[in-house]
Amino acid sequence: MRIRPSYMDALTAVAQTGVAVLLGREAVQQGWPELDLAGFLLVGLVNVPGAVRTKAPVAVCLFVQLAWFVYVTAGYWPVVNCLGPMLTVYTVAALCPPRTSLACAALMSAIWIYGGLLGHGPGGGSMAAVVAQAVVFPALLWRFGLVARRAADLARQLRLERDERARREVAEERGRIARELHDIVAHHMSVISVQAGLARFVFSSAPATATAALRTIEDTSSEALDELRRMLSLLRAGEPEDRAGGAEATGPGWAGTGDRDAPMPGLSRLAEMAERVRAVGVPVELRVTGEPRALAPGVELCAYRVVQEALTNVLKHARHASVTVELDYRPSHIGVTVTDDGAGGGGGPEGDVAKVPPGGGHGLIGMRERARLYGGTIGIGPRSEGGYAVCLTLPTSARTVPRGDDRPE
Repeated sequence: MRIRPSYMDALTAVAQTGVAVLLGREAVQQGWPELDLAGFLLVGLVNVPGAVRTKAPVAVCLFVQLAWFVYVTAGYWPVVNCLGPMLTVYTVAALCPPRTSLACAALMSAIWIYGGLLGHGPGGGSMAAVVAQAVVFPALLWRFGLVARRAADLARQLRLERDERARREVAEERGRIARELHDIVAHHMSVISVQAGLARFVFSSAPATATAALRTIEDTSSEALDELRRMLSLLRAGEPEDRAGGAEATGPGWAGTGDRDAPMPGLSRLAEMAERVRAVGVPVELRVTGEPRALAPGVELCAYRVVQEALTNVLKHARHASVTVELDYRPSHIGVTVTDDGAGGGGGPEGDVAKVPPGGGHGLIGMRERARLYGGTIGIGPRSEGGYAVCLTLPTSARTVPRGDDRPE
C-alpha cells in the first residue's frame, strides 16, 4: 500500500510481460506458431505500455489494442496477449467517463470477434463461443472499472468532506479560544483598570487605600496570568484525547481536562469573584439556594464565565449599580441569575443590553454560545423595575447540543 501507483503500474507491466513470454514458449505445444523475434516484439508492444496506463489511459489503450490487432492478424496464439488489452480497458473504465470507456470496451470486442473470423479467436472454439466471450469479458471489465471509478469518486468526496469538517472544527475551536480569552482578559483588565485609577486618585490623600488597590491589582493580574498560562499549556499539549471528546473536551468545558493541579474556575470561586468586584466599589450580593453539589466541570465553567461576563459588563457600564448573583441548585438543573439595579448605568452598547441585537457583542455572543453548547437557555435584557438581568438555566448532566444546532434560546 505504500508503493507509489506509478511504481505499481511498472511492476504490473513487467510481471504481465513475463507471463506472456512464458506462455509464448508453450505456443507450439498448443498447436500455434512459435514466437519469433517479431512475435516477442509484439508481446512487448502489447504489455510494456501498461507501465504508463494510469497517466494516459485512453492513448495507452488504443496503442495496446492496435498492437494486439497486429498480433492477432499475424496468426500468433492470442491467449498470450489477452491480459494487456483487458487491463487497459479496465483502466479506462476506472479513470475515464463511461462513454469513453464503453467505446474502448467495444473496440476490444471487435478485435476479439475479428480474431474469431480469422479462425484464431482468443478463446478458441466455435464462432458463437467467440462472440459470447467478446461480449461478456469486455462488459465485465467495463463494469468492474466503473465500480472502481465510483468508489474512487466516493473516497475523494469523503476526503473533501473530512477536510472541510476539519476546517470547520478548527474555526470553531478558534472561536471558543477567543471567547475564553475574552472572558479572562476583559474581566481581569476591567478590575485592574478601576483599581489603578483609584490608586492614582488617592495615592497622596489615602496611602492605605492606594496600597489595598495595588494589592488587588497584583492578585487580579496574577490570577489572569495563571488562567492564560493554563490555557496556553493546553494548546501546546495538543494531545488527541484533549480534542476528541466533543463539546466536553473542545468546548468551554475542555479546560477541565487540562492541568489537574490547577483546575479551571468553577462555582466554588464565585464568592472570590464577588469579593474582587466589591473591592472595586460595586456592591455584590451572592445568594445560593438549594443543596450545593459537584457538577460536570464544563457546566461549572460555563456558569462561572457567564457570571464573570455579566459582572464585567457592570464594571464597564454601570459601575455604581448594586448587583445580586443568585445560584439556584435544582434536582435536574441549575439556575444562575445576575441582576443590577441600573444605578449610574450607561455606557457602550454591550453594557446596554436592550440596545444589543441578538448575537451582537462578543461578550453576549460568548454567553449565548456557552448556554447553547450545554443544552441550556439564557435570557438577557432590561428589568421592568430598572436595571438589567442575565438569567441562565443549565441541565446538570453536562448534556451538549450538537454542532450546527440553531434552535432558539
